[in-house]
Amino acid sequence: MLAVMREKETYAYEIVRALSDAGGLVTSEGTIYPLLSRLRRDGLVETSWRESESGPPRRYYRLTGQGQRALDAFVQEWARFRDAVTKVLGA
Repeated sequence: MLAVMREKETYAYEIVRALSDAGGLVTSEGTIYPLLSRLRRDGLVETSWRESESGPPRRYYRLTGQGQRALDAFVQEWARFRDAVTKVLGA
């Protein structure tokens, strides 16, 4: 989710759509809201409300500096994990 917010502020449905398009990582907004709340509580994202042309106001999420550092650390850890799995599988 942090990687989806890396480039721009986004709202929950856009995050769901981006993750779904990437291979079905999240299937519904109901799945994502608890995670977004936790990211907000942990200081990894900030939010703001904006009017929507097609309905009620939307809450937009953006990375904080702490969120960017957490994403950077995850990317490094993921690369190590991926490489270890590849090695174990003998690929």
